[in-house]
Amino acid sequence: MTDNEVDLIIKALANPVRREILVWLKHPELEFPSSQCPFEHGVCVGLINERSKLSQSTISTHLATLQRAGLLESRRHGQWIYYRRNETVISAFTQHMQSAL
Repeated sequence: MTDNEVDLIIKALANPVRREILVWLKHPELEFPSSQCPFEHGVCVGLINERSKLSQSTISTHLATLQRAGLLESRRHGQWIYYRRNETVISAFTQHMQSAL
């Protein structure tokens, strides 16, 4: 993992709302029980927005920051965008931090 990648992740994790989104997406079936869609593609941005009680533009900014840092993956399915955690990057980051500090 490069220093730039680590810095992007640390900056993304500095915001409590973004950390909370990552926690919600860890077990979406528990955090979004009202979802009508299976979680194979992730969680619909509308559900994340609804749960956060923040404006759509604020949540979009947070999701974009997490995605730029590599912590989230997105997938368009029809008119909806679904987000899920990028477990590969999260694991690499935690391993890097364990060995680096």
